[in-house]
Amino acid sequence: MLLASLLVAVGARVAAQPAAPPQPPCDPAVETKWVCGQQTPEDLVALPRGQWVLASAYQGTGGINLIEVGDRKSTSVFPGPAAKQRHDKKSYPDCPGPPTGAFTTHGLYLAPGNGPVLQLMAVGHGARESIEVFQVDVRPATPSVTWVGCVIAQEPIGLNSVRGLADGGFITTNWLPRGGAPDAMQKMMAGEKNGELWEWHTASGWQKVPGSEAAGANGIELSDDGKTIYMAAWGSQSFIRLTRGATPPKRDEIPLGFRVDNIHFARDGTLLAAGQITDEGNRSSRVVKVDPKTLAVRDLLTLPDNATFAGNTTAIEVGKDLWLGSYRGNRIAIVPAP
Repeated sequence: MLLASLLVAVGARVAAQPAAPPQPPCDPAVETKWVCGQQTPEDLVALPRGQWVLASAYQGTGGINLIEVGDRKSTSVFPGPAAKQRHDKKSYPDCPGPPTGAFTTHGLYLAPGNGPVLQLMAVGHGARESIEVFQVDVRPATPSVTWVGCVIAQEPIGLNSVRGLADGGFITTNWLPRGGAPDAMQKMMAGEKNGELWEWHTASGWQKVPGSEAAGANGIELSDDGKTIYMAAWGSQSFIRLTRGATPPKRDEIPLGFRVDNIHFARDGTLLAAGQITDEGNRSSRVVKVDPKTLAVRDLLTLPDNATFAGNTTAIEVGKDLWLGSYRGNRIAIVPAP
């Protein structure tokens, strides 16, 4: 039932978009840079010093890919021959063990810092709906990944993105609840609120975040002091700023004019918001910057969909470039940062 519900949710998302044109072979040597060999890299995070990038795999065999920035070569680090397992049963006592069977990945979160060991969280689908927790050791010449635990999502939460917390807990988004009505996706795309944010801690378990109801709660970030949540609302094409821990919570919402997907902090303290323009006759990938204090929006780039790249879901800074992920396709796009 879990797998069937997930496939319905994923299928609904893909069906809501125009059919992807057949992709030509991925050639990393062309003028526009590519990272080839991906399986719908829905989200990306950069390791310290900018030499490596981790990518999720939303379809296909799934897992987590490690990409060397210099030569853009990609390998699977989980599952993979060098992957390790060490269950932290104190922090994740209800986790039944490492993922087995189908394991596609969605949103990613990498804790800030220079290491040597950093926490990585990944939204997992497939045999279970979960947040999977890893440790990334950046000391070896090739960083290594160790699985340490998981948290199984409550029914009917349909996970999308995750933002880790210092105590091993997290905040995550309920984007499209599992087992919904056939028209749930269409209603969400029309702006009907259908989900919200959830917070989890070892001691307290799952708790709904007050005031976080949204149409297609998607990407999520958190201020350094932990008092302000930033969230993308894919269905209503908007960006939400929400106080955390305040009663009542203060909420500000602004329209962005496109289906904003993942959000990540840029080096200048603004938020990179990436997503898709789905207007008839104008199918494009879009990236903007949002000022977390003023909510001012600045356009960065718009790329018309074509056979090589479409369905942008995330943007991160790597050196002087932007790396763009996608919910469909076999590549990551690399473009000069405006």
